[in-house]
Amino acid sequence: MVEFSPPEAPLEEGYWRALVEGGEHGGKAAPPTPPEEVWRSLGLEEGNGPTDSSIFGSDGRWEEAIQAMETEAVLELPVVGYNRGGLLVEWNGHQGFVPASHLEGLSTYTDERERERELKARLGKTLRLRVIEVDPERSRLVLSERATRADEAKRQSLINQLRPGSVRKGRVTNLCSFGAFVDLGGVEGLVHVSEISWGRVDHPADLLQPGQEVEVFVLNVDQERGRIGLSIKRTRPDPWQTVDDRYHVGQIVEGTITNVVDFGAFVQVEEGVEGLIHVSEMREEEFLDPHVVVREGQQVRARVIEVNGAQHRLRLSLRDLPPSEEGTV
Repeated sequence: MVEFSPPEAPLEEGYWRALVEGGEHGGKAAPPTPPEEVWRSLGLEEGNGPTDSSIFGSDGRWEEAIQAMETEAVLELPVVGYNRGGLLVEWNGHQGFVPASHLEGLSTYTDERERERELKARLGKTLRLRVIEVDPERSRLVLSERATRADEAKRQSLINQLRPGSVRKGRVTNLCSFGAFVDLGGVEGLVHVSEISWGRVDHPADLLQPGQEVEVFVLNVDQERGRIGLSIKRTRPDPWQTVDDRYHVGQIVEGTITNVVDFGAFVQVEEGVEGLIHVSEMREEEFLDPHVVVREGQQVRARVIEVNGAQHRLRLSLRDLPPSEEGTV
């Protein structure tokens, strides 16, 4: 496992010395300005170096950099230049520095010519980086590739620990039409819309909200692709398994019309359990249009005429009902 700990103290001034002494290759923007004492130590007269007072100027992007560091955000940035000290990357039109010691796959045993060749090969590529130092007073923005690899190692370790059939706690991070994404503490899994509830779900936002803590059942883990299938509904028993214990023929139930079709209407009598009122069980008349008799969202009373939990079947009827209360069929 790759381990990485961000430096507790700012990088040495030698980092800036390398930036200047090493020269630049491929960069379009000017490098950040080193402190004046560094220019003097290099024998450069004040004012002969880069003139920008900060990497980000006065447009407020220092705050963005600080926020990215505090939240440990992973940034995907293009490499725009290099020198013997490391790589220059571009962020919002300005430059940050990635020290060679914070790059993955860069051998420490190569000579200077080979080292330059390896750095040059990274020109134009996009790196996944984390901000590890922000110092507006010294005009420093330092990033690390190794830091993101540590996150990847942690993520892969968590994926390896997940087992289908286990139950975990997580937090909803995003909702979309096909499901909900849940963070399990460093890795996200997907709860498909069909796995949110035993009942009908039109959109995940009807039952969930971002930031909500949920308990999830691990359905499957694809370690190679890093995909995790989750379920919320399977943390609770399937209501159809015990439906025969709760309902019997002749029983009067109340429910909500969830869908009206040509052959009848579906009624939700509890979460996860819907019964069907066939068109022939709606009225005494023949050739009825179900859409004329009931509508979606309507509360109805119905009589149970068949119960079969094994086949997930509950048949209902609107015929031969006792007097109904106001507002119901």
